[in-house]
Amino acid sequence: MWSRLTVEHLFDILMSSSPQDYARSGVPEPNDCTDHELLFGIDAVNGRVCASQRELFRFIAEVDRRELWQDSGARDMAHWLVMRYGISYWKARRWIQASHTLEGLPLISEAFISGELGIDKVVELTRFATPETEAGLVAWAQGVSCGCIRGKADLANRSLAEAQEAEQARSLSWWYFEENSRFGLSAELPAAEGAVVAHALERLADKLPVMPGEDGQWSVEARRADALVAVCSAQITKDADPDRATVVIHARVEDLGGELHSCEIEGGPAIHPEVARRRACNGRIQTVIEDGTGLPVRLGRISREPPEWMLRQLRYRDRECTFPGCGARQFTQAHHIVWWDYGGRTDLDNLVLVCTFHCETRGAALSARAV
Repeated sequence: MWSRLTVEHLFDILMSSSPQDYARSGVPEPNDCTDHELLFGIDAVNGRVCASQRELFRFIAEVDRRELWQDSGARDMAHWLVMRYGISYWKARRWIQASHTLEGLPLISEAFISGELGIDKVVELTRFATPETEAGLVAWAQGVSCGCIRGKADLANRSLAEAQEAEQARSLSWWYFEENSRFGLSAELPAAEGAVVAHALERLADKLPVMPGEDGQWSVEARRADALVAVCSAQITKDADPDRATVVIHARVEDLGGELHSCEIEGGPAIHPEVARRRACNGRIQTVIEDGTGLPVRLGRISREPPEWMLRQLRYRDRECTFPGCGARQFTQAHHIVWWDYGGRTDLDNLVLVCTFHCETRGAALSARAV
């Protein structure tokens, strides 16, 4: 049974970097250095690290050739490196490929040993360098970032197998956290599809009204989240299957004429009654009114956006957000003056045009001026 080592421990063994070794190598202790000595020292240590990493790659290549990873519980050489040294599987695969390729690239290997090129640049170079091109690539790589080298390697090495693997790995998941007060979303897509999603959300976020206090660069991620909600809200409203596309909110009242309280989304978390009222005003929502014991006493109607002909008339009539002083014309929507859960009708006399921000503001529709 092999013993567990970290990469750092292996480097310690290869480098033997004790205080005595520093003295023997002519590199003083950092806190005793002058500025010039400190810069010389860090370059010297980096060279030693790179030389040790090159030596590590030689060992990796030989272990792989002898298939010493077998009978260790690992499924392949990369998995063996993951288990033994605690690195990622992606990095392990890259290291194995680089360790074999470097054997035929003496100039890149030499630049690695001297510290002229670090491990990240070397790993990326080995993805596309050849004995005929390596001389020019060493000089080029010293003047560009690792990301630039990776981009060139991606262009040269993107394979159909990688594309198929990315397609098969696509996923999207969500969850509630912080006592169900927040919603988390995680997605992994092939690069091309991901670019479509990113571009659509960026374009939509640029058009959304800016919330007060959210006009700085830090608010970009919040506006992307708003854009995602806008896309989903529009889609669910247009769904032809009302049973599957309806979000059901359960709300309790002390009596039939009382205020809502203890609201929760069916299959989801609890929400504030004010949030339930706002959501019932637009989109496809059905509210189940329950008494204090949880028994249904009234089933609310399924609310919808006004039909297209009515929305066109509303936009022609109001032209812009009717909240006093706003005047926004992009991302406006129909809003009920008398809220839906209070029996408000979806007709022109009970609708005003309101922007996304003022639709979210409590009482916006009631404060807006109907023309």
